[in-house]
Amino acid sequence: MGWVRTADDGYELAVEEGKLVCRNAAGKRLRSIPKQVKEDPAVLELRQLVEWLTRHAAECREQAERWLVRSLPVPAALITRIWPDEAWQTVLKDLVVVPVLDDGAESAAGIGAWDTARAGFLRAADARGLGVVDLDGESVRITAERIAIPHPVLLADLADLREFAVELNLRQSVDQLFRETWIRPAGIEAQAVQFEEYARGRYPELRQLAQRALAFGYQVRGGYAVCRVHEAGVGIEARVWVGAEDPYSQTETGALEFADGAGRRLRLVEVGPVAWSEGVRLAAALYAGRTVQESNAGSEAGQ
Repeated sequence: MGWVRTADDGYELAVEEGKLVCRNAAGKRLRSIPKQVKEDPAVLELRQLVEWLTRHAAECREQAERWLVRSLPVPAALITRIWPDEAWQTVLKDLVVVPVLDDGAESAAGIGAWDTARAGFLRAADARGLGVVDLDGESVRITAERIAIPHPVLLADLADLREFAVELNLRQSVDQLFRETWIRPAGIEAQAVQFEEYARGRYPELRQLAQRALAFGYQVRGGYAVCRVHEAGVGIEARVWVGAEDPYSQTETGALEFADGAGRRLRLVEVGPVAWSEGVRLAAALYAGRTVQESNAGSEAGQ
């Protein structure tokens, strides 16, 4: 947007990269908004605009991440319609997308067959279709009615896509290609319902653990940090016990569990690849913030 003049003193304001900037009558950029114009109607209106833009950008990112985690088909027409919006374009540009075939077959996510051979980095969207750059470095068009934004654990060519993204210096606003992924280890007991690899991470105070979960975007309810995932069209909840006592009491992370939409605890072997990866991602993030006590040997060495 252009510069907006204040009522007095010849100051002009603009919004650049989500921030309010100001210059004086001589055209000199100022480090901050002068005190004498902070209450100017133009300043107040632009501050409200900045707040709205910030919320809008966050909402766009959250929605795109839901498409990623759920691996749900997205109408290509919707992508074309929202592409001119700068916030949406920032979020969607350079994400790996694949065409969804409408032939009745199913993908690894269980919803529509994916033409993974035509996967590419999203670069444009208009009436001609979605413009992508494929693994051969060619600019091609996707004309399918629906596309998917695959979770990285479902991408067979993930290593090649990561290497190509680095070569092209592509930067994804949503954590897709370089999102940490976990594969369910072999040999899990058929009746096991808890994964304890990241359990017993000790925290001095329960509130610290809850705050860490919230900072990573997870919900905390009923004593659990939870992450909801849709896989094969079914809602699954990954959850880790964080505690439900005094917020200032000591606590530790519990084992990772999974439940279906009805609250039924799932056996680990029933959990699909996306839910497993996202569940372990939750558990690992909480465990990483634990208090680590130094050994006596380490303490003595530091004296």
